[in-house]
Amino acid sequence: MPLTDLKSRANKTRKKVGRGNGSGAGTYSGRGMNGQSARSGGKRRPGFEGGQTPYLRRMPKLKGFKNPNYVEYQAVNVGDLNIFDSGATVKKEDLLAKNLVSKKTKPVKLLGGKGELEKELTIEVDKASASAIKAVESKKGKVILPKPRKEAKPKEEKEEKAEKTEK
Repeated sequence: MPLTDLKSRANKTRKKVGRGNGSGAGTYSGRGMNGQSARSGGKRRPGFEGGQTPYLRRMPKLKGFKNPNYVEYQAVNVGDLNIFDSGATVKKEDLLAKNLVSKKTKPVKLLGGKGELEKELTIEVDKASASAIKAVESKKGKVILPKPRKEAKPKEEKEEKAEKTEK
C-alpha cells in the first residue's frame, strides 16, 4: 500500500443532523420514524429485549451460597518433610522454596495421612491434624501452631449461665 493512499482520520468531523431538509439530514435526523428510540432520552437498559423475558431471567439459578469465611489451606503431608535435614526448623518460606506449597499468602495445614516422618523436625504451620502432630512428636519433633485469637469458654460455664438465667 503506497503512502499516498493513506487517509487521515483527524479531520473527520461529526455530521450535523437536524438542521432542516435543505441540509439532507432533516425531518427524522437519522432517528427513523416515531418510537421510543426517536425520542430524546429514549434509551433502553442493557439486556432489554423488547418486553420478552430477558435472557438473564430465563437462566436457571444456582442453589447454595459461597461462604465468605471459608479458608482454603495448602496441604502438606508428613512424609513430604523428609527432604529437610534432621533438627531443622521448617517454616512456610522453606516449604515454598522446596515447592511443597505454591503460595506464600495461603495458610498451610500439616496432614498425617500419607507417608511417614523419619527425621526430628520443628515445624511452624497454621494448622495441623491430630495424626500429623502425633507422627512428628513420635520422632521427638515439635509442631508450632499460632495462638488462637479468642479462647472459647468451656461448655460447663455456658451451661451454668443458662441455668442461672432460667431460674
